Amino acid sequence: MRLKRLHIRYYPPGIILDYEKGGQERSRCIDLLHLTPDTDVNEVLLEIRRIEPLITDSRTDQVKVLIKRLQDKLSQPDERSFYLFKVLQAHILPLTNVAFNKSGSSFITGSYDRTCKIWDTVSGEELHTLEGHRNVVYAIAFNNPYGDKIATGSFDKTCKLWSAETGKCFYTFRGHTAEIVCVTFNPQSTLVATGSMDTTAKLWDVESGNEVSTLALSKILQAYFQKHLIMNKFGHSAEIISLSFNTVGNRLVTGSFDHTLTLWDVPSGRRIHTMIGHRGEISSVHFNWDCSLIVSASMDKSCKVWDAESGQCLATLIGHDDEVLDVCFNYTGQLIATASADGTSRIFNAETFQCVCKLEGHEGEISKVCFNPQGTRALTASADRTARVWSVNSGSCLQVLEGHTDEIFSCAFNYEGDTIITGSKDNTCRIWR
Repeated sequence: MRLKRLHIRYYPPGIILDYEKGGQERSRCIDLLHLTPDTDVNEVLLEIRRIEPLITDSRTDQVKVLIKRLQDKLSQPDERSFYLFKVLQAHILPLTNVAFNKSGSSFITGSYDRTCKIWDTVSGEELHTLEGHRNVVYAIAFNNPYGDKIATGSFDKTCKLWSAETGKCFYTFRGHTAEIVCVTFNPQSTLVATGSMDTTAKLWDVESGNEVSTLALSKILQAYFQKHLIMNKFGHSAEIISLSFNTVGNRLVTGSFDHTLTLWDVPSGRRIHTMIGHRGEISSVHFNWDCSLIVSASMDKSCKVWDAESGQCLATLIGHDDEVLDVCFNYTGQLIATASADGTSRIFNAETFQCVCKLEGHEGEISKVCFNPQGTRALTASADRTARVWSVNSGSCLQVLEGHTDEIFSCAFNYEGDTIITGSKDNTCRIWR
């Protein structure tokens, strides 16, 4: 192996190594998730040298410079206030979702008007309208970090793969027998995963457009759930409403109305674990960055943290008085944010599982929560027509983003954390800087 280049990754902190092996160029990353401005650089350097043979004596000084650059970035004060840059009359019907590409140079909006639109973040101009679905475009995703493809999942039971540059539709993925409500790319951008109300998830090949596998519980397991575990307002059900790849791309977790999570082996399509413990429908599931933990949010008013290797529940995060509608890790995986129908959000320490702070101030349910890339701020979207920016350390509300005339369903930070987009039932999207 021969090291060719070193790159820096700011969020989460890490150093990317480009190297040559067997005549092929490859890359891997050294994660520095616990790096702080006060971390001893020499100690970090020694640990990197111990675990990474590509970092030789001749590269030591270069790595040291990169670590210091990361520390400088982490030490920058975060005192930004956001102002309304532009109101986009985005769609003729309410929005369902918004999402940035990796660089934040463009973003997408999905809508009940059956379209997805691509927007230029700097100018606010519409770049393309993705038309072809015959029902609500409910789920949307960029193939980050590449950002050259978009997947849209629809209530018309199909998923479409598009060029982010031209707006051309590459493929229409057909096979689900009910609405598609969640969609995501694997980190390598070779697969699209879709989750459906038909109780299955499917994996699709980005290059060929073919179905790779259907992830479904066996009839025996379904029967067991129906007999012993599951009874909700929809009857016996196992609709998949949330899914997430780990950062390696070899595992996929799905969350279902049947109160359970299932962990799948991506290459084989085999079920690894079914995680049982929630007493209500699952609303959101996510891996942390280093693939060690999974967090789930549920209508049973709680979140649970699971060991991604064993499938065991490590902790139950309680305190909300109503359904938990969203949950996420920050980039480094050290914090967890929850959003609830009780109008509050909470920040938990992902190592001790203790509540760090409670975010209070919204006058309606919170449907979406996310961290900025630095992990210092949380952003919430609420039915009270506002979004709020919060301090993760103190729990204080730093800013109220007002102006929407109906519920805000979706919100997101860009990669640098200096731009926010909000999507609303009022048919508009707003850019905040």
